[in-house]
Amino acid sequence: DGVDRAYFAVFDGHGGVDAANYSATHLHVNVGLHEEIVTNPAEALKCSFQKTDEMFLFKAKREKLRSGTTGVSALIVGNKLHIAWLGDSQVMLVQQGRAVTLMEPHKPERE
Repeated sequence: DGVDRAYFAVFDGHGGVDAANYSATHLHVNVGLHEEIVTNPAEALKCSFQKTDEMFLFKAKREKLRSGTTGVSALIVGNKLHIAWLGDSQVMLVQQGRAVTLMEPHKPERE
């Protein structure tokens, strides 16, 4: 459609690497295949995080895996930046030498 897009993600495995590796392998595919990737990239990210989680939970139950992961992803669409995350992973934007707060990380003490 002529719109430049870029996707970046980082996953931090907890209790092993299975969940992080699974997410790194599947999340971007789920984002790219989501029906709203062109019209609503933020919704595509949100739904794809949920779908990837459900897919891994099914695999983990079947294979008796016990790991988890935090994750953060950035999707640039044209001149817009969309951020999605779970857990306490964070993303930082530095603009003209100054940190710009883009998110409040999930911490155990936060409701």
